[in-house]
Amino acid sequence: MAAGAMAVSLAACGSAKESGDKAGSSGSPKKGDDIKVGLLLPENATARYEKFDRVLIEKKVKELTGGKGEVVYANAKQDASTQNQQVDTMVTNKVDVLIVDAVDSKAIAGSVKKAKDAGIPVVAYDRLAEGPIDAYTSFDNVTVGKTQGEALLKALGSKAKSGQIVMMNGSSTDPNAAQFKKGAHAVLDGKVKVGREYDTKEWKPENANANMEGAISALGKDKIVGVYSANDGMAGGIITALKAAGIADIPVTGQDAELSGVQRIVTGEQYMSVYKPYPQEADVAAEMAVALAQGKSLDSIAKDKVDSPTTKAIPSVLVPVVSLTKDNIKDTVIKDGIYTVAEICTGKYKAACDKAGLK
Repeated sequence: MAAGAMAVSLAACGSAKESGDKAGSSGSPKKGDDIKVGLLLPENATARYEKFDRVLIEKKVKELTGGKGEVVYANAKQDASTQNQQVDTMVTNKVDVLIVDAVDSKAIAGSVKKAKDAGIPVVAYDRLAEGPIDAYTSFDNVTVGKTQGEALLKALGSKAKSGQIVMMNGSSTDPNAAQFKKGAHAVLDGKVKVGREYDTKEWKPENANANMEGAISALGKDKIVGVYSANDGMAGGIITALKAAGIADIPVTGQDAELSGVQRIVTGEQYMSVYKPYPQEADVAAEMAVALAQGKSLDSIAKDKVDSPTTKAIPSVLVPVVSLTKDNIKDTVIKDGIYTVAEICTGKYKAACDKAGLK
């Protein structure tokens, strides 16, 4: 998979007719490279936000502004009211544009309007926030769910009809979780029996662990043939519960290609994850933010249009995803420089890595 090439092609093809008007009216007066970009990320329990998103966005903003652009960063640590306060602070400090990955897509709407009223355009990042958003970039989230569902069916094979699966969806406050669920159901419904299904509060692994324990006691450990887990963090909690119950060798899905998830895939404890090329998503968000801050059109960046519950035809870029299994670790996360073999294949994983051809 050539993530870099994909990013170039995505960023290069633009067809958002209305985005020029939007950028001109909602962006601050035309500025040069001396801009201030507010970056608000939702939490720091998932490794990606601090390790990838923040670093990549800061790097791209510097690159696009000849080192003159500044990124002002805040992390809400999974608290929606904290994030609203962070937006207020950014507005008070007069940033030129905001990139917001919302903790709660509905709760952020008032703060988005406050920024807009102050002449600060807002890029919704990774999750489609409500309110008057100017641009949006994420992955195709329904496709993420379909990718997970298809992988689970492949892993189950003839066992699909012989038992039940447990579905561990993400948080009900995250609009992405609803889209993952929708995609997964589109593939799984009618092919497998869903014995128990949960919306997992705050995406927390410990909540997924408790839900899984409940599912095992309700269904019986011999009746569960697989688990749909919406992300890798929850997969870790689920696998701990499965091990404690003496359940082994059943496929568990994931998402985010977290290091611990990739290591579990190498050992066979987790069947797959969804690799989302963060460099592409981060680069697009930075490009959108800089263009909006400078009062420029998004025509050359935005490929699609997406509707939120409150705003129609938001200029958007949706980045493709890849099903990550033991077979393509080398061609995805290693090739794209997300992890090195040395990072994945530490002590207890070395033998499994050798067996998988990761050397």
